[in-house]
Amino acid sequence: MKPRELYACIVVREFPAQAMLRLRPELRTEPCVILDGAPPLETVCSLNRRAHQLGLAAGMTRVEAETFPATLLARSRSEEAGARSALLACAARFTPRIEECGRGSTCLSVLDIAGTTLLFGPPAKLVAGLLDQLRAMGFTAAVAVSANFHAARCLALARNSGYCVIPAGQESHALASLPLAVLDLAEQQAETFAAWGIRTLGELAALPETSLIARMGQAARHLRQLAGGTAAHLFLPIEEELAFEEKIELDTPVDLLDSLLFVLRVLLEQLIARAANQLVALASVTVALRLEGQAAHVRTVRPALAGNDLQLWMKLVQLDLAAHPPQAAILAVTLSAETGSRNKVQLGLFSPQAPEPDRLDVTLARLRSLVGEDCVGTPVLKNAHRPDSFEVAPFRVASTKNKTSAEPHPVRGALRTLRPAEPLSITLRDKTPEAFIFRATRYRVERAYGPWIASGEWWSPTLWAAQQWDIIARGANGERLYCCLTYEPLEKQWQMASLYD
Repeated sequence: MKPRELYACIVVREFPAQAMLRLRPELRTEPCVILDGAPPLETVCSLNRRAHQLGLAAGMTRVEAETFPATLLARSRSEEAGARSALLACAARFTPRIEECGRGSTCLSVLDIAGTTLLFGPPAKLVAGLLDQLRAMGFTAAVAVSANFHAARCLALARNSGYCVIPAGQESHALASLPLAVLDLAEQQAETFAAWGIRTLGELAALPETSLIARMGQAARHLRQLAGGTAAHLFLPIEEELAFEEKIELDTPVDLLDSLLFVLRVLLEQLIARAANQLVALASVTVALRLEGQAAHVRTVRPALAGNDLQLWMKLVQLDLAAHPPQAAILAVTLSAETGSRNKVQLGLFSPQAPEPDRLDVTLARLRSLVGEDCVGTPVLKNAHRPDSFEVAPFRVASTKNKTSAEPHPVRGALRTLRPAEPLSITLRDKTPEAFIFRATRYRVERAYGPWIASGEWWSPTLWAAQQWDIIARGANGERLYCCLTYEPLEKQWQMASLYD
């Protein structure tokens, strides 16, 4: 049995213009044209609907376009690549089988949606959801659904917006009124059909096949099949790597952080929308700024928990850039993101409410701006015997898997480490501490445990040695003190290292 075929064709007209305006929402209601080429010989390669209404057209020179009250923008291939990735990621939510067959300034993608009825409902419902997703990404598109690949493509090219669904077997009737412009005709073929008075696909399909081949060759047979909606096609899906990156080249250099945040907000909205379409969350965002003089400024924001909260990401990026501002005017901005799984919190009936993740991340960001990047995080012991040897690692929320609340929690005394250690005046008897003066108070030692002797790194200039004593002492007022004393033989110095609570 022949497998059932069903295709949905997406057409995004004036793709260079839509790719740039999706990142510039303030210009969407203004007439805009996109210029391509080397100055001063730029020509109009794409324009929006309002520019069409003013009388602008593709192929005009810069001098001609400047006579109209329209905004002129230079074409950006990088922004078009980002828009293409966003469009394909949006379409991939409905099917992984996508073929691209665009031409000129039109972006055209055909989706194989056969067998998706149980997931997304009938084709009309799927296409309506697809158009909603495209509008949310900033695209204006037209979609056509048909059981024939080429019929869906021609029907979509004939529409400016919206969608249509053609029942199986009705392709020739639906294509009959379409102009020959929807076919990729050679110049000689178009002249021949114009001389014969053939202007629609229905008139082309009605021509006798044998006589048509005799006059125009075997290529005319394929054109007749396209016009009748019976041409076969070998579907060649692309293999697009999933990447989350948005880039914008600024029209004028930006010096102020507030102006930069306005641009970053638009880029973050696009990244979050793309992540939501893939049912993932943003785990980290890298801001790469291209500065004047070809310098680069790169910052990575990695919160404790992944999420898609726009306000949270804006606040974290703002705090990071305020603490590490760029040193020159900004010419271009690139945002790339790594994704992670969404956070799921199981709340208990009698368990206390946990702090909100956004408050934790913003608090950590503010602390880093006050005390420095290396002073906020989780302490991690180093693989060394040196006393007080640790480093600060980035804070991460530990997983709660494989943990049971029935496990007993051991009770431990708190050790308060003094940084830096405070020097002492001490009295010894038989090389054992007998009394010492700490913070202007004299203490008499009641019990002394030690010494525990350690040394290391004899092969490096950082040679170290230490003796440690655990002491129970009593002050003149009768107050007991539980502490840890250290003695450094190399420097011959006694110090108060830590206090036991």
